[in-house]
Amino acid sequence: MDLQRIIQNQKAHKHISQDETAAAKYGMAASAIKEATEIGEQVLEDGGNAIDAIIAIQFALSVVEGMNTGIAAGGFLIHYDSESKKTIIIDGHSQAPSEVTPELFVNEEGEAVPFDERSTSAKAVGVPGIMKMMNEAHERYGSMPLERLVDPAIELAENEYEVNSLWERTIEQFKDRMGEETKKVFMPNGKPLKEGDKIRQPDLAKTLKIIKEHGFNTVYEGEIADAMLETIESHGGLMTKEDMQNYKVAIREPLWSTYKELDLAFPPPPNVGGFTIAQMLKILEPFKIEKYHPHSWEKYHLLSEVMRLTLADKEAYMGDPEFIDIPMEGLFHPKYIEERRNRISFDERLKKVKEGDPWDYEEKDSTNKLHGGHYEEGMETTHFTAVDHWGNIAACTSSIERIFGSGIMVPGYGFLLNNDLTDFNPEPGTKNEPNAKKYAISSKAPTIVFHEGKPFFTLGSPGATTIVASVLQVLLNVVEYKMDLKEAIEEPRIYITPDLKIQWEDGINDEAMEKLTELGYELDRSYKEVTADTRVGDVQAILIDPETGHTYGAADSPRPGEAAGPDEPPEE
Repeated sequence: MDLQRIIQNQKAHKHISQDETAAAKYGMAASAIKEATEIGEQVLEDGGNAIDAIIAIQFALSVVEGMNTGIAAGGFLIHYDSESKKTIIIDGHSQAPSEVTPELFVNEEGEAVPFDERSTSAKAVGVPGIMKMMNEAHERYGSMPLERLVDPAIELAENEYEVNSLWERTIEQFKDRMGEETKKVFMPNGKPLKEGDKIRQPDLAKTLKIIKEHGFNTVYEGEIADAMLETIESHGGLMTKEDMQNYKVAIREPLWSTYKELDLAFPPPPNVGGFTIAQMLKILEPFKIEKYHPHSWEKYHLLSEVMRLTLADKEAYMGDPEFIDIPMEGLFHPKYIEERRNRISFDERLKKVKEGDPWDYEEKDSTNKLHGGHYEEGMETTHFTAVDHWGNIAACTSSIERIFGSGIMVPGYGFLLNNDLTDFNPEPGTKNEPNAKKYAISSKAPTIVFHEGKPFFTLGSPGATTIVASVLQVLLNVVEYKMDLKEAIEEPRIYITPDLKIQWEDGINDEAMEKLTELGYELDRSYKEVTADTRVGDVQAILIDPETGHTYGAADSPRPGEAAGPDEPPEE
């Protein structure tokens, strides 16, 4: 793997840029909102480490991207410690309250409640893990005091913030999801905020000040917890004080996989983003996709078929491993991978795609009789990442699930409640059915890529089920096509499900589209009418030169983000 060629192909000229790859000598931060990135960069300049930067960015995004993340979010954080050379996952995924049953989203007639209805119900609110996750990260690795990391977000909330294009798009397209308290913030006096408008968020500033004074745990057993529980109860939700107090962050070993000379670290189940990307890469590996032009029909066809095969397995076998058996060994067994790979032909697309039988390659049989099945997942999330000058890496994907979450804002505290429980399949009897203290499967995929034991690439994306497609394609664009990072992120992406629901970004050339149409694919851009972004995902990524430690970062174009890092040594 020619890493130096990848580094030499980076077209970075500026220290900060929205439109090209950024370069820096002493670390890098990247997020979907410029102001949050600047706060992370300042932490690095002041001598903070990657975890310090990630915590400061999360607080900032709670203010400037509160429709996608916030105090009541859940998420996954991957961290590489340059001193110990150890990589861990800090799992802050939202958990189902103890009163949840498999019938959570079933009406009196035994039918699944429609998505829009169940996702704006307080019953969809999961016990949020993001603040406990950040607390765990801070206690283990943080070097700056909490007040230093939360103060920039308080300043953003107290002072006038200029509404950006993302705010305008999300408010316009998802205003029907907003409850009355939410409208007071995003539609003051009934008028939707537009790009260029100014906003202050004093209630959210108050919440951040409480966290600053009393610590992260006030979200779980203090004033903020009490306000959340009162709001949830008043809207008919199921969460209790015990659910909040008993929530525990999990420290997990990554799901490790390989692709050619690379080692990749992902979150493990109940996260399924890592599994999906890892299996797709294993199926793709012998095809040598780099021999096909990046705009060729062959490349798009290969990606499409691999996605269909892997997503079929994901839907059939993935769930919370505390509740079901997962044939992970079988799903990655070389003979099983070969079986799946051999189904792909360049002469025609697969007419029908079903899951395989990985249990043939397991030593034990499954004792779980629940069947798989398609589930609906919300559309957005956010991803952010940081690398410090010591070589520590932190990458986090956090979310309140659907844009504006449940639409329920905690009165007087200025933050939205999640609707994370709609990541469960609403139908009882499936592997991903709701249940007490269970985690729904999640496609989040904060990723670190290693070569010869050294990390050289970290990336992730929002986009719900499309996250895996975004991470896969940007990864291949960099390591196989040796693209500049910003160009790799901007290259048009595709996403396709086993039943041929396709999302294609603008930019696929006519010749490729014509051939793909002959193979039986149909172009569908309807997603552009139901999402706030015009692309599949919103990738944030950082490359690290393993020889110099210099970093290269880039932010995707749908949201007003950027990558930035210090060019001078941090202050002592």
